[in-house]
This record gives sequence, structure tokens and C-alpha cells, in this order.
Amino acid sequence: MIYEYKLSVGKEHLYDITSQVQQAVTESGVENGLAVVYCPHTTAGITVNENGDPDVVRDIIFGLGKVFPHHKEFRHFEGNSDAHLKSSAVGCNQTVIIRNGKLLLGTWQSIYFCEFDPPRSRTFYVKIVEG
Repeated sequence: MIYEYKLSVGKEHLYDITSQVQQAVTESGVENGLAVVYCPHTTAGITVNENGDPDVVRDIIFGLGKVFPHHKEFRHFEGNSDAHLKSSAVGCNQTVIIRNGKLLLGTWQSIYFCEFDPPRSRTFYVKIVEG
């Protein structure tokens, strides 16, 4: 089963999509298996990280900006090469175990859609695999 979700993002940020992924798990009826979360965009990504302190999200965005700053020497005509680099570093998917109909995440973990080139209308997919 594949579920499609839409996001409208206004700033460079990590958007918590855990509830949408759990919704897909619940709707699927799968008790044990895997949830694969996939982002089909080259300037965005998917990650799992801390949800307890909102400064972690801010720090991730800040840190990625330091590691992959915008450079005038980039040649890509859209001017968003830094976003492509961030996307490549973070990755476009995550796989989370489903146990007893729930995502098997740590106490402080959430699933995040990582936006690096706003504003955009975005899509992400959740594939539920029973097993």
C-alpha cells in the first residue's frame, strides 16, 4: 500500500510528519512490518531525529547551512545548489519498523520532512510493507 501526502512549506525547516506516517500505518491495518517514507524531491529530504527540544531542529538547519552554505561560485542556474547538497547529505527516505500497529520510534524520535528550498508545494509517500 502506498499513501501520498502533500505539504505546503514556507521556510527552510524540518516538518514533523510522524502523525501522517502513523495514519498510513493505521489505515493499512498492518500490525507488523515496515513503513518506508520517501521524498521525490532533489532539494528536500526525510530524517528521523529528536522531537523533545525544538532547538534541535533549529540547530540541524543551522549546522547544515554552515556545512553547505550558498556560494556564488555554484554554477547551477536555479541558484539552489546548497539545497541539493543538503538533500543529498540527509537522504530521500527512511524506513521505520511497525510493531503492534505502531511506529517503533524512540521516546524522543519523530520523522521529519526536511525542506531546503522553500517556498514549495511538496509531496511525500509512505509505503507500508507487511511482514
